[in-house]
Amino acid sequence: MNKRDISTLIEKINTYETIILFRHVRPDPDALGSQLGFKHAILKLFPGKHVYAVGSTVDNLSFIGEMDEISSDVFSDALAIVLDTANAPRIDDERYQLCAETIKIDHHPPVDQYAGLNIVNTNSSSTSEIIYEILVDIGYGRDLITRDVARCLYIGIVGDTGRFLFNNTSSRTMAIASELLEYDIEHTALINSMQQRDLTSIRFQGYVLQHFKFEEGVGYIYITKAILEQFNISASNASLFVNSLADTQGIKAWAFAIDETNEIRVRLRSKGVVINELAAEYNGGGHPLASGASVYSEEELNQLIEKLKTLVKHA
Repeated sequence: MNKRDISTLIEKINTYETIILFRHVRPDPDALGSQLGFKHAILKLFPGKHVYAVGSTVDNLSFIGEMDEISSDVFSDALAIVLDTANAPRIDDERYQLCAETIKIDHHPPVDQYAGLNIVNTNSSSTSEIIYEILVDIGYGRDLITRDVARCLYIGIVGDTGRFLFNNTSSRTMAIASELLEYDIEHTALINSMQQRDLTSIRFQGYVLQHFKFEEGVGYIYITKAILEQFNISASNASLFVNSLADTQGIKAWAFAIDETNEIRVRLRSKGVVINELAAEYNGGGHPLASGASVYSEEELNQLIEKLKTLVKHA
């Protein structure tokens, strides 16, 4: 990371009395962990400032921390810091546009540099890892990393590395995780909270495992509104099972599609084939091996799946 960018980030935080932290819609542990971890750290550095974390509430991840509810008039003279969000349309809460300035901190490929200052490191496992590096680089050593900061960043790293199983896990990632464990964060309980599912969700997972299709090295399933209603499960909770297909012998890539009323959201995953360019063709993007796309009909979804099969075939 560019130290000049880090210096500018701190200068901006120092300038504004109100800082509002954003992240992407349908947040995962890294989005929430980096957002709330950075909030705790800013308050430690500048205890007199007004610092808020905004966005929709996610029940199954509420153990990481709660969101703040603030009125629109608070945004006008505030600094917006957007965490873990590759492109502007995915920011959860459009009121970021009311803020005086915007800063982006992210680890996704920099397709949409929507902020005045964009701090992006695609070599990091997660945005939570980037926040850790920023806090250390500020010059205060590890003084800004409290127990609250550590637990948020740790769960963010665990989430985006698939509990350190994904190939984005580096030796530096493991070193940072080791350092965060020194803060008595009860990591086993944290991970159990992240993995815990209610009975409805477990039965839904059973449906997924029984009904997904597997052809030419590609797994795929389409979760319709009727299936969501059958299991009384929300689209966001259903999406947590995207990696249920990962252990299938011979699988090289998979698509987990959910009807979210206004779009069919397709989560794409791969064990080696680069898929983010395919996602970009369908209103999405992301990492080379983990991306998201949006289609608007079953016909378009079928086209995407056929293209995914072609990618795998020619890899």
